[in-house]
Amino acid sequence: MPSPRFYLNEPLAPGARFSLPPGPARHAARALRLGVDDAITLFNGRGGEYAARIERIHKDEVAVAITGFADVERESTLRVMLAQGISSGERMDYTLQKAVELGVIAIQPISARRSVVKLTGERADRRTAHWQGVVASACEQCGRNQVPVVAPPLALANWLGQHTGGRLLFLSPLAEARLADLPPPEGPDWLVAGPEGGFEDDEMAALHAARAIPVRLGPRVLRTETAALAALAAMQTLWGDF
Repeated sequence: MPSPRFYLNEPLAPGARFSLPPGPARHAARALRLGVDDAITLFNGRGGEYAARIERIHKDEVAVAITGFADVERESTLRVMLAQGISSGERMDYTLQKAVELGVIAIQPISARRSVVKLTGERADRRTAHWQGVVASACEQCGRNQVPVVAPPLALANWLGQHTGGRLLFLSPLAEARLADLPPPEGPDWLVAGPEGGFEDDEMAALHAARAIPVRLGPRVLRTETAALAALAAMQTLWGDF
């Protein structure tokens, strides 16, 4: 069995000895019930992963020693970034978690007129930090050592106004083209998925003006937490490493 993986946003190096931060320590000691001499894997999102060993456990303190480094990555050959319409509660968490497992390299939460959740100020900052934690946990689970960045939420028009580079694909049940009808990507792709209520006409017009390519996922209308994931799986099958 692979050793449990923990993401630490701090410098790591072979030979280092330190105590795990409170969150990973509680998870290791209480949830996983790890013991002294158990092997774990650490990564910090800056490339590669570190083999480590638990040296001491006292209540919620878990002291570890890093024993080695492996220059290994599990990134997809397909470079896809996700612009996801913000959905409510666990739906958004689920979408981001599974999108990371499917290989996305960056995430831009999008606020649209029909978005159920409206985020501004400190609430937006807290939610972005929460989503970044969801993404890091997904990397722990799926073996990725590069942690995609979750950008602060932006209105669709504002994001399109600053978008540079990469093919734009947006999911629309009204589109004529399928993903299978498109040529393979020559560089990174941006996949744009709407919120629960979809995009309004002027938002669709803005996407068309930005030369985004509308694509459909069959004749069925998929829920917001399903659509992007289905598209990502199809893209991996067509052009990626599935």
